[in-house]
Amino acid sequence: MNHKKTYNCLAIDTPLGKVIIEGPISPEHLAGYEFHAGLKAFRPPHQQREALIEIAGLDEGRIIIARNKETIIGYVTYVYPDPMERWSQGNMENLLELGAIEVIADYRNCKIGKSLLKVSMMDDAMEDYIIITTEYYWHWDLKGTGLSVWDYRKVMEKMMNAGGLEYMATDDPEISSHPANCLMVRVGKRITMNSVQQFDKIRFQNRFMY
Repeated sequence: MNHKKTYNCLAIDTPLGKVIIEGPISPEHLAGYEFHAGLKAFRPPHQQREALIEIAGLDEGRIIIARNKETIIGYVTYVYPDPMERWSQGNMENLLELGAIEVIADYRNCKIGKSLLKVSMMDDAMEDYIIITTEYYWHWDLKGTGLSVWDYRKVMEKMMNAGGLEYMATDDPEISSHPANCLMVRVGKRITMNSVQQFDKIRFQNRFMY
């Protein structure tokens, strides 16, 4: 599959200054920016920066960033699903996972997350993919936001909806382990019925639930 990537850019005004949302960006482009110390949800900031540079260099890897001047204050990643997860079982070349989205606390009410998703989907090549994200409540910053599990879930759903991702049912045991967990999906306009059926077989593996 030809993993074509077309760069897009959007500028938004926030109370903390102008923020540029751009991508997919190259590893070289990414390496030229500072990485805010507040981006530490998944690993220490310097390690996360290196991980993003590595993802940006993958054929299918996509990194969209939000930056204030030369400092990255948010990002979203798209990669193939982890080989250890069920979503990789079909070896679908046109299935990408929104693996991580993070915005520093200072900008959380500035619609940065929604803007990252909107810029992601500006690239016409995204119509050739099924995009998934798996949301688990134990990954959410409930303490930092002061939100309940259900309020946080609503925030996440609204943000994902901005990128065209919608809730889909699944019998995945990890997602089914708590009612707040969910699978969200965007099916590109050029996805064939064949690919949809292949994806449905991955979503539902217990024949009694299919």
